[in-house]
Amino acid sequence: MHQSYEGLDRPGGFSRVRLLAPLAHRDFRLLLIGTSVSLLGDGLFLIALAWQVYSLSNAPSALATVGIAMTVPTITCLLAGGAVSDRFDRRRVMLIADSVRAVALAALAALALCGVLAMWHLLVIAAVYGAATAFFDPASDALVPELLAAEDLAQANSLDQLIRPLALRLAGPAAGGALVAAIGTGATFGLDALSFVVSGAMLLSMSSPRRTRSHAAGSVRREVMAGMRYVRSHAWLWATLISAAIAYLAFLGPTEVLLPFVVKNELHGGAGALGLVFAAGGLGSLLCAIGIGQRGLPRHSIRFMYICWTLATLAVAGYGLAHALWGLMAAAVAFNSLETAGTIAWATAKQRHVPAALLGRVSSLDWLISIGLLPVSYALTAPVSAVIGVRTTLITAGIVGAAVTLAAVFVPGVRSLDAVAPAPSADTLGAAAGAASVPM
Repeated sequence: MHQSYEGLDRPGGFSRVRLLAPLAHRDFRLLLIGTSVSLLGDGLFLIALAWQVYSLSNAPSALATVGIAMTVPTITCLLAGGAVSDRFDRRRVMLIADSVRAVALAALAALALCGVLAMWHLLVIAAVYGAATAFFDPASDALVPELLAAEDLAQANSLDQLIRPLALRLAGPAAGGALVAAIGTGATFGLDALSFVVSGAMLLSMSSPRRTRSHAAGSVRREVMAGMRYVRSHAWLWATLISAAIAYLAFLGPTEVLLPFVVKNELHGGAGALGLVFAAGGLGSLLCAIGIGQRGLPRHSIRFMYICWTLATLAVAGYGLAHALWGLMAAAVAFNSLETAGTIAWATAKQRHVPAALLGRVSSLDWLISIGLLPVSYALTAPVSAVIGVRTTLITAGIVGAAVTLAAVFVPGVRSLDAVAPAPSADTLGAAAGAASVPM
C-alpha cells in the first residue's frame, strides 16, 4: 500500500486526480488511515449504542439521556481542549484521547459480553468518551494545515468528507447492523475499541512536528480569551457559529433520537434497516465529496456553504414525511450530501483564513458553540415529541433549522469573506521563520 502511494509522489501521479493530491504527503496518509479506521468503528458504535439503549429501555428518553451524558462533558472540556491543542503537540493530544476512548469502549464491551451492563454504566462511559473527544476534535482540525500546503486543503477536506460518510454513515452502520445481529452489541463495542488502537498506531508512526509550541505561552484562560476575541471580531465566524447552535438545537436531537425510534417502532424494522438509512446518507456524502474534490469549491464558497446547509436542514423534515424505508433513505441522501458540501466549504474557510496559531482554539469554539445547546435538544426531544408527535417534531425541526441557517447569510460582513485573501499557512510561516533565522 505504501509503495504504491510513494510511486505517485511525483508530478503526474496524484496530480492527475485532484482529489488524491494530499495523499502524496506521508503524514497525511497516515492520519487519513487512522481516521478512516476509527470512523469505521464509530459507525459500528452508532448502531450498537442505539440498539443497546433501546434493549435496556425502549423509550426515546433513554437514548436522549445517553446523548446528554456524552455531549455535556464534550461541551465542558472543549475550550480547554482547544487551548491544549494550540500549546502542545497536536498528535500527542490526539493519541492520549484515542487511548482514553479505547479503554472506555473496551470496558463497555466487557460489561455487555458479561451480561451485566446497566444504564448507569452506559452513562459513565459515554461521559468519559465525550470528554476525550473534546480534546481530539480541535487538535485534529488544526493538525491538517500543519501537514499540507494551502492549495491542498480543499482536496484534503473533500477526502475527509468522503471517508467520513463512507466509514461513519455507510460501511460502518451497514456492517454494524449485521454485526449486532450476528455477534451482539458487546463484541461490536470491542471492535470500536480496537479501531482507536489502530488510530493511535498511525499517529505514533507520523514524523516529528515541524515546529514546537511553547508550554508557557500564557495561561489557558488567557489563550481561550484570545480565541474568543478573534471569533468576535469576524462576522463570518460568529454568525455561522450562532446560527449553527440554534439550528442544531432545533434538529439534531430529534434526528438522533427519533430516527431510530421511527425505524424500530413505526416501520417495524431491525438494526439492519437503520443501518441502511445511515448507509444511504453516507453514499450521498461520498458522491458529493468526490465531486467537490475533483472540481473544487465555487468562487463564492461562503454563500455556497449557507445554501447547502439551509437545504440540508430542510431535508430533516423528510424524516417526518416518509412512511416507508426508501423515503427515509432518500431524506438521508439529501441531508448528508448537502451537509457534506457545506462542511467542506466551512473547514476550508477556517483553515485558509484563521491564523495557524489560533486554529485549535477557533476549532474548539466552533465545536463548543455549534453543539453547546445539543444537550438541551436531546432533553426537549422526548417531551416535545410526546406532545406533538414524533413526525411533527421532525418536520418542525427541519423547517425551523433551515430558516435560522438561511438568516445568517444576511448578517453584514459574512459574505464579504469571499473576497478576503487567505491567512498565511503553517508552511508559509515556517519558511518565513527559516529565512529570518528565528525559531518558531
